[in-house]
Amino acid sequence: MENNETVCACALVKVFGYEPRIALSLVEHLGSAAAFFALPQKERDSLVGPDGKYAGLLTDALLESTAAELDGLERQGCRFLPLAHPAFPEALKSCGDPPAGLYYRSDAAPEEIFRRRPAIAIVGTRDMSPYGRECCERLVAALSQAPVKPVIVSGLAYGIDITAHMAALGRSLSTIAVLPVGIDDVYPAAHRIAAGKIAAAPGSALVTDYPPGTGAAACTFLRRNRIIAALSDATVLVESRRHGGGLITARLASDYGREVFAVPGRLDDLRSEGCNIIIRDRTAEPIVNMAEAGFQLGLGKYNLRSEAGFAGKLRDLYRGAPEARIAELLKVAETIRKRRGITVDEMCEALGKPYLQISPLVLTLESDGLIETDLQGRCMVKI
Repeated sequence: MENNETVCACALVKVFGYEPRIALSLVEHLGSAAAFFALPQKERDSLVGPDGKYAGLLTDALLESTAAELDGLERQGCRFLPLAHPAFPEALKSCGDPPAGLYYRSDAAPEEIFRRRPAIAIVGTRDMSPYGRECCERLVAALSQAPVKPVIVSGLAYGIDITAHMAALGRSLSTIAVLPVGIDDVYPAAHRIAAGKIAAAPGSALVTDYPPGTGAAACTFLRRNRIIAALSDATVLVESRRHGGGLITARLASDYGREVFAVPGRLDDLRSEGCNIIIRDRTAEPIVNMAEAGFQLGLGKYNLRSEAGFAGKLRDLYRGAPEARIAELLKVAETIRKRRGITVDEMCEALGKPYLQISPLVLTLESDGLIETDLQGRCMVKI
């Protein structure tokens, strides 16, 4: 039944790719996508309009081709998650206008990707300033030290989006990139390598509600922004012009009843105009102190630890050990911190050291609770 619902929901999304409300209304009316395709062909056409543009498209042959397409996508690491699946993200389901399903590309199971945890969208301009980059990276660094670890959601675009994704991976946070194209593509193409890293990182994924073959268009970006806003408990606008896509996402988040925050900028900087406007209009609460950002976003109260603090904790733990040993452990720990999900083999290559030297260091750090490894041997810092 689950596989049948997956194929049927995916078939609806393929036909109603640009009009998801129709697919959603059919699922809501009949209880499931499978129930729709259980109807005789004449009744299916009647429900979508016997003389309309969709008449004759929702056939059993469509189901067969959709099943074959899903098989092909699975070989590429891509899958489809129907609205009826227990792992479908609750935040998106409850927004009022969810898609009938989501395509996703990830090494992780949907239960891990969309498990209930705080989701923070960080969005902003493509034309990022050095100030915007610094604020984005400092914000992610602050959130990574919160008692409750969030997943960072953004749109893989140039500027603030890609900076947020890469900063999240560098700080051992999961990240979800929402695409404005089909799951068989990456936009912009320049971020293919980054997209691969996201798909391979623990608890992270690329997602879209567009079927394979869908290219970027003005309307696809708007829907991408809606999903970012709906997936997230809160949205932070870092830099945005008066009419920027990040500003649209922030306003959509407000419409969904989500919390909205913005990083203030200079009054004469056009790249901060959108942030300053939504703060002025009280659509957004300003973030003026990174040390308080995690608390503002509901991730708990805590004191920010500096990079020196991280090294200090490791040194305190191994006080009395030979300095050369501490230096080796610190080098491995810092490498894991900077390259979340790195394996021991990859670490050996990065550090130019043999496996028999690096493996015991990793085991020591894991035994003492400084790092953790998953079932695939990928390492992540815990402090």
